[in-house]
Amino acid sequence: MRRGLFFLLIFALLLPCTAQAVDLDVEAQAALLMEKETGEVLFTKNEHEPLEPASVTKVMTLLLTMEAIERGAIHYDDVVTVSAYAASMGGSNVYLAEGEQITVEELLKAVCVASGNDAAVALGEHVSGVTELFVAEMNNRAKELGMNDTHFVNCTGLPAEGHVSSAWDIAIMSRELILHHPDIRRFTTIWMDSLRGGEFQLSNTNKLIRFYDGATGLKTGSTSSAGFCISATAERDGMELIAVILKGSTSQQRFEDAKTLLNYGFSTYALHRVDAETPFEPLPVELGTVDTVALRLPDEGRTVLLPKGEIANLTQEVTLPSSVAAPVTAGQTVGSLTVRSGEETVLEIPILAAESVAELRWSEMLVRLLRAAFFCG
Repeated sequence: MRRGLFFLLIFALLLPCTAQAVDLDVEAQAALLMEKETGEVLFTKNEHEPLEPASVTKVMTLLLTMEAIERGAIHYDDVVTVSAYAASMGGSNVYLAEGEQITVEELLKAVCVASGNDAAVALGEHVSGVTELFVAEMNNRAKELGMNDTHFVNCTGLPAEGHVSSAWDIAIMSRELILHHPDIRRFTTIWMDSLRGGEFQLSNTNKLIRFYDGATGLKTGSTSSAGFCISATAERDGMELIAVILKGSTSQQRFEDAKTLLNYGFSTYALHRVDAETPFEPLPVELGTVDTVALRLPDEGRTVLLPKGEIANLTQEVTLPSSVAAPVTAGQTVGSLTVRSGEETVLEIPILAAESVAELRWSEMLVRLLRAAFFCG
């Protein structure tokens, strides 16, 4: 029962919260602002409308690549031999030649900085063997993440019938990438670099990397039919935001729209990590090998996103029983810490046993009784 409640809690924490009503001057057809740590959505506009994502598609390509690296299936220093199909890609590319050999790390750089379609295909083939299988894995991962507005036809974002996503879904996969694979920043924060030992120069398609304070990524995209798109990430004061813009009218306007969202988020909200106002007293243990058990808060699930003015007025309420029966397991929930803003509960944190306490055996209980009787006598 406890395990089921635990997984329900984790699932709920992973779901983005509902956006608060706010009127921002965003010209793009669809937009969304999300905070990374909590997944809370702070602004939406046509967030579930299926639209062409163009090269923002490559966020999923990057996610699957980073996940393959994490599980040890591929490595940064793997040498990839470019296929004829990868070399044939049109649109933005880094002009990979059939048979050219290049590392996974360089391919990641080419995708993140120059949005190379050829590099994206080369990565997909290295991860899954063939592009078709990689695209199937992209769709499976999208389904796992709850990206219900999305269907991928390729790993590049080049125009294809039925290749669509939404601002909501792009924020979800962007969060998954930057939350669990922060190493991607090594590539997404590059402004200028090169490939092939300095022979081929790269300049980031995301101009916010140079011109917006705290920019950390993530991916631009544009085609004649998709318009100008971006999933823009930035971090200030320990809070990272994701601003998604789809079908912007011009390249510059998508950046302006993204800045409007990011400026709103940074000026209005802050992350607050909750600590107990006073240390917890040890909790008495009934029939345990020791009389009390120390208590602690979990490491995760203690962060709340709030309007900046509300943080100073938060209140806490501790709920604990008078005692707990042995055996007690380290990490066992024994109470709760409720955090409120006015009358609204903004966070409920479990209070955990910091250590295990075994149950007294009958022989140990008898010894205690005899000692007590002897002492009293």
